[in-house]
Amino acid sequence: MFKGRADINKNTKTRHAKNQYTHTVTFEGISIVVHRKNIKHMHLYVKPPDGSVTISAPLSMSDESIELFVQTKLNWINKQITIIENQPHQSRLEYISGEMLFVWGKQYIIQTVYGSKNSLELSDDKAVLTIRKKSTSDQREKFVREWYRALLKVEIASLLPKWEKITGLKATSWQTKYMTTRWGTCNTQTGKIWISLQLAQKPTKCLEYVILHELIHLAENKHNKKFYSLMNKYMPMWKEVKMTLEGRSISSTK
Repeated sequence: MFKGRADINKNTKTRHAKNQYTHTVTFEGISIVVHRKNIKHMHLYVKPPDGSVTISAPLSMSDESIELFVQTKLNWINKQITIIENQPHQSRLEYISGEMLFVWGKQYIIQTVYGSKNSLELSDDKAVLTIRKKSTSDQREKFVREWYRALLKVEIASLLPKWEKITGLKATSWQTKYMTTRWGTCNTQTGKIWISLQLAQKPTKCLEYVILHELIHLAENKHNKKFYSLMNKYMPMWKEVKMTLEGRSISSTK
């Protein structure tokens, strides 16, 4: 059990799949969700939009070892929480003038104009969105989502063959999909890859990371030593790219 400044709230302990469980600890006033899993290394995450802190830890690791790790990363955790808290938070977009739109990691200010045909054009720091005057926010969202899809497809068509050539791994087919919990996924039996539409909002290096990640899964289904060895071989800076993609995080090497 965490001692001194860290306390485990046993009431929050939750069992999941076999040999996995979750509990919450409080350390220096920071609530940390600890996921116990059948993994080899410990991973620490500070995630937007609220700066929530989570740890994935091996089942065999003691509470004292986790506490020591948190102690060594406490300044980093507080720094990341501060950065996230100071970032502007945006609720669901209405796709009207003044809102922000992200395209390949760059921020644009939406400028809406009325017209008979929907369109979206990027000009300097503006995203000029032409919409019908009586359109609803849902209709505008659907149009922008399909605009993202077209943008993403062009990039995938260019980048997927690049990484297939580098790795020697080949997807049988690919498709874009609106996903809220995953950046990508694949079917290792059929060789098909799905890429999240939201990646069109991120820097292109994030798209490359996800493409590589899913291609390697065609050779190794699990996140094990072989998988990470291949990631390190083909994209040595993949951890930094993942941090950009998912929010600020850090992993232990214990």
